[in-house]
Formats: sequence, C-alpha cells, structure tokens
Amino acid sequence: HASRITHHASLGNAMDLATFAWLLTAAGQRLIAAAMASDLAENSQLQVLTQLRRAASAERAAAAYDLALVRQRAAAKFTHAADMYFTREACEQASGEIIAQHRATRYQGYGHVADLACGIGGDAIGLARVTNVIAVDRDPLRLAMARENARVCGVGNRVRSVEADLEHDDIPHADALFFDPARRRGGRRVFSLDEYQPSLALIARWHERTRAIGVKMAPGIHDDDVAALGAAEAEFVSVDGELKEAALWFGPLATPGRRATLLTRAGDVLTMHAPTVQTNIGVAEPRAYLYEPDPAIIRAHLVAEVAAQIDATQFDSSIAYLSADQRITTPWARCWRVVEWLPFNLKRLRVRLRALDAGAVTVKKRGSPLDTDALAKQLAADGTRPLVVVLTKLRAKPIVLICEGPMRDA
Repeated sequence: HASRITHHASLGNAMDLATFAWLLTAAGQRLIAAAMASDLAENSQLQVLTQLRRAASAERAAAAYDLALVRQRAAAKFTHAADMYFTREACEQASGEIIAQHRATRYQGYGHVADLACGIGGDAIGLARVTNVIAVDRDPLRLAMARENARVCGVGNRVRSVEADLEHDDIPHADALFFDPARRRGGRRVFSLDEYQPSLALIARWHERTRAIGVKMAPGIHDDDVAALGAAEAEFVSVDGELKEAALWFGPLATPGRRATLLTRAGDVLTMHAPTVQTNIGVAEPRAYLYEPDPAIIRAHLVAEVAAQIDATQFDSSIAYLSADQRITTPWARCWRVVEWLPFNLKRLRVRLRALDAGAVTVKKRGSPLDTDALAKQLAADGTRPLVVVLTKLRAKPIVLICEGPMRDA
C-alpha cells in the first residue's frame, strides 16, 4: 500500500487531462488548498497523501500533492506560482518570468506571435504582455495548463491555444515566431541538438514564410551549432550572476553578432553586444585585482570587451580570469583584491595562509582539476582573516592567488 502511494506521488506521473480538469472544479481547488497547507517535506509524504485520499481518489490526491510540491519549487521562477499549474518536467523547462519578460520586448510591434512548443506557458505569458499570442503545443495537458496560467496571470484574453504537432502540422500564421524545443527526454537533459524535440530542422522551413524567429536554447550550445543553424545573433542570459539560457535570433529580430544580457531579480537589465568576437587580450602575471566576468559575458565570448574597459590582462589565453592594477567598478565582472600569488605548491600555500592569519578559506578555480570543496577543508585554519584561494594557470602553468573579497561595489 505504501509503495503504491509513493508511485502515484512521483512527480510528473500523477496528472492527466481528466485529472487536471477535475482539479479546476471547486472540489479540486479545495484538495489543492489542503495539499498546499500540508508539510511537503519528503518524510511526510505518506502521511499527507493518506490524508488527501480521504477526500479524493488516489490519482487525484497524488496530482494535488505533486502540484503543491512543484508550485513550491516554481516560486523562484513565477510571481503567481502559488496559483499556476505545472508538471515537474514542464516547470523545469519553462522560462522564468524575468527572462520571458525581457525576451518578449523584442516582439513589441508584432501583431501576433506564435509560441511554438509553448509548454505550460511561461513565454506565452511574457509575450502576451506586449502582443497577441497563439500558443501551440501537441500535449493537450500542457496546452490546458498554459491557458489556465495565462488567465491566472491576467493575460488570458491575449492568448489563443492551438493543439498541433509541429513535426507534421502546419503552424498558424503569425507575424513572428518563438520556438522552445524540449531539451529533456525521459526526465534527463539532452545535450545534442539532434535530440531536441521538435527538430531544429523545422526552423529553416518556417523561416521561408516568417523571417522573425527567436529560439530558446541551452546556454551550452556550441559555436559550430549556432553557425549551422544560421542564426544572425546568439544571446546568452544570466540572472543574478547565474547563466540561465541562450536565445538564437533570426531575421529582423536579430542584431547580428553575440550578446550577453545580465538580468537581476531587482529588475535591472544590462546588455553588451559585439558584431564580431575579439580575442586580443594581453597575457601577464597577476596584478593588484582579479576580475571574473559574468558567465553570460564568458559564454558570449565578450571577455575581451570587458578587458578593454578595465585595462586588464589575462593569466592564460584559455582562462577567463582578468587582472588589472586598478579597482574599477563594473557590472560585467566581480572583483577580488590580490594579496599575493605563487606557483601552486600545497605545502607552501599552507605556510603562506598561516602567515596571513587565514581563517575560513573559500576556494575558486578555472583551469584546475582539483576539488575545491576538499581543498577548502584542508586549508581552513584558526586565524581571523577570511581569504579566497584561486586556482588557475599562468601561461599554462598552475598558480594560486590568495585574495580578499569579492569587493562589494565592484
């Protein structure tokens, strides 16, 4: 009995279209409210499911439980998560509203935009704040969730849904397209573009009729793949310093070249664009300050542009760390003060940390095979000075920097 309940409660397995329709009823809403008011810790799962089953079938109880759990996780992505509808996989793939709203600004001025493979509607909602949206998906459950989520977010009147298989059916006529192919299969991430579903080969066919196309991609997409797809612009997006997504832009939606976009949950938007990739950064020994560019900058190959702004050099042409004589406030990189540096030698490093009154030690690395967590435990000392140890390379040879920071206003 307990194992059967656990099976029904496994995320993503409990919901089907009929169950979802029932959850929208008054009885379903009461069951969801009861699930959301429960202790959703894993060790309480059996107890909570048993209580929910007193008011509904096992399938409906499991669906309400799953939804409550995914809503809790989705709160980091959506302001209205507590009232929205998800499956686990669809929530993981959905764009958070910060990125969706930023991306939607490209579509201002287009009368109708088709959101292809819309999932539960994360991007459709963002798009609907600037234009009319045709939400297309082959999964009737996700499509029903997208409709309801648009209503919950106050844009239901600007979203029309169409059930269609993009591989086989014609897409609705629209002035511009947004395409979000699935990057998960069977609960695992896929990394080869050949495994994206629907196929990315569809882009070329759609482009014959509709020039303005945006495509959401994993941020690890290879440069060769960008070129093979024929995208005019590749944009890499971070949120609060964490690399989140990439987007490829075609036709009039694109500004040819590479772009890094830095977003914050506070609403800040910074973007750096370059029509060509520059790589001419000087290589020199570490200087007074260490700079680590935002991951969107690194992924967009715009490190040289940042280096030029702060008059910085690299330690190694293959490593994205920068170093400069001056502490310069820049939104494009975090900064640490270099206390000293030395060729990597663990025994000598310990001696220097003791001499510097090191206490808690944080270890960072680029270009080093060492385990940072294990090394941090080995280096922790009894002193009072928190320090940062940075493992990297100087002209292909391993070195270590001992730093203070990061500097908060840089």
